[in-house]
Amino acid sequence: MAFSPNPLSLSVPDPAFESWLRDSGYLELLDHRTSAAAAAASSSAPVSSSAAATSSASDDVVSSITGGFFASLLSRLVTVSSLLTINPFSKLSADDFSGDTPPWTTGFFGNCDSYSFPSSSQQARMRVHENIKRFARNYATLFIVFFACALYQMPLALVGLLASLALWELFKYCSDRWQFDRHPSMRKFSIGIGQCGTAVLLTFLNVQMALFSALAVRYSVMILHAGFRKLTPSKKPSRGR
Repeated sequence: MAFSPNPLSLSVPDPAFESWLRDSGYLELLDHRTSAAAAAASSSAPVSSSAAATSSASDDVVSSITGGFFASLLSRLVTVSSLLTINPFSKLSADDFSGDTPPWTTGFFGNCDSYSFPSSSQQARMRVHENIKRFARNYATLFIVFFACALYQMPLALVGLLASLALWELFKYCSDRWQFDRHPSMRKFSIGIGQCGTAVLLTFLNVQMALFSALAVRYSVMILHAGFRKLTPSKKPSRGR
């Protein structure tokens, strides 16, 4: 891609630079090499342990292996906990929802080789931001499914949601019938009443609980999937006109 003219050639806007990285496939290459370097480092650990076994006592070998295990476990716990500190929507834009939905089987889920444990918090952050941009429409669909399941388990919340929708349909009907557009003060007063009525319905019928549970499940699934999903080459999504 060609960057916008910059006479001084001092800097490139972050969105343009990230778009160039994405189009050139460098993000996938960086993710692959980071995982390969971590795998090579972990495979060289047993060699050093066997060399130490020839020159040290068996208890020293056991302690070194145990220490390496706990160090690796601690590193993985730190990496997983870092996923909770990432803002997954910081680089998300409205254009990410305008393209085609990636295939669920080959694109979103993939196969067993499409997942690996992130070797560092930096790699996990890169995967989360990039995968959420790529699969934004898939995650939005999952949220609708989770919200529908939550409403199915909470009939009162479903009644409250339908009642709030019916309230606003009634407001639209009254607005068209009595032509509230010609009376701005009356229209504003009616909108205020509708907002108060909607808030009462959503609060007393526990619609917010169903929404919160759907958001919590969607957030957990999204963070774990995006953090463990490898960056694989994909076609650039088409933008809606």
